[in-house]
Amino acid sequence: MLTAARLGAAVLTAALLTGTAAAPALADTPGAGTTAAAAAVPEGLYGKGDPSYDGVWRQSLALTALTAAKVAPADSAVAWLTGQQCADGGWPSYRADAAAACDAGTEDSNATAVAIQALVALGGHQDAVDKGVQWLRANQNADGSWAYNPGNPGDANSTGLAINALLAAKADPATVAKDGRSAFDGLALFQLGCAAPAEQRGGFVYQTSPDGTPAEANGLASGQASLAAAGGRLPVTNTNRTDAAPKALACPDGGATATAVPRADSGEAAGAYLTAGLAANGQHLTLTLPGAAPAPDYAATAWASLGLVQGGHPQQAAGAVDWLAKEGDGWTKGGTDAAATATLVLVAQAAQRDPASFGGTDLVKQLTALGPEPKAAGAASAPASASAPTEKDKGSSLNTYWLLGVGLLIGIGGGLLLSLQRKRGAKL
Repeated sequence: MLTAARLGAAVLTAALLTGTAAAPALADTPGAGTTAAAAAVPEGLYGKGDPSYDGVWRQSLALTALTAAKVAPADSAVAWLTGQQCADGGWPSYRADAAAACDAGTEDSNATAVAIQALVALGGHQDAVDKGVQWLRANQNADGSWAYNPGNPGDANSTGLAINALLAAKADPATVAKDGRSAFDGLALFQLGCAAPAEQRGGFVYQTSPDGTPAEANGLASGQASLAAAGGRLPVTNTNRTDAAPKALACPDGGATATAVPRADSGEAAGAYLTAGLAANGQHLTLTLPGAAPAPDYAATAWASLGLVQGGHPQQAAGAVDWLAKEGDGWTKGGTDAAATATLVLVAQAAQRDPASFGGTDLVKQLTALGPEPKAAGAASAPASASAPTEKDKGSSLNTYWLLGVGLLIGIGGGLLLSLQRKRGAKL
């Protein structure tokens, strides 16, 4: 059973991922901070809502999505994100006065993880990325996991996001460890193995129970953690695929032996759990918050889609992507929610759909309209697979343009499409 503090953290994480993080009721939850009134939206920030609880989160997703869509964000948008970083390398959810010293208690692993991924996608911010990775290393729990705010018990969502960031920054999660427990060891704490009921196996719980009480798999935690389990990061650009469905966890003794899910089987087991969950609910996952009836969980469905694509199973993700294309307008609030809109852009790109015509909606146009005027559209600001352009990269780009120009002069034409999307890595 969750304690009040852990329940508050669970509600906050769920709210952040579903786009409801600005709810005043969250003001007293761990890591949320308190505000007497809604904070004004600063210049350069995407979205028009109160940024108190999700400013860095939504900005990072927006910058990652637009960069992958080959839209070069305005300098002010990038400067806003880098300006939110604290001196120790972490990011809070939001700080109104970037000139003031950070309160370490308000820094959170979720904001830090997505900020790192955004800056890697943008390129040219290696110092900030390195400091962010060092913050993650310093604030890893002794069991290998990460909490939303340092000093608290770890959870699947935060640990998965941290792994995504490490992979984006080319820091092997298997070697990022505390007291001999790696990041992957931390993630394994939350994945249900053979001791769980068959229909739960491969799913992730939000947090383990301190008293050892068996916990049930959670759709949001499973969707969020699945990308890390599959070895990915944002944006997902995995082109490896198999026509086979994800392999369910093999339990030779029927589950009598309670063992952790092996790292080699983690992504497939998570994919099998999510595939079954999507099929059972009309190709979407559901979310039940305290005191509320079950409802479609857009965020969990989106992250499940990303995890399945990263795992090489786009066919199993296709139904969920179709559902999001049809129903996503409700999540994005007509394209006014920056985090939800950016996430749908990332889903469309991962599924090799056109984000400019996703369910009949131009998501890129909607997202661009929520922030400052971009510098350019149609060309990314940096190679998506690198954290900073090198001289070799620059020379390669020039050679590419020269060859294209020669091709045009001699009459060789015909629709060369350049895709500069990023890899989520060995796995987000």
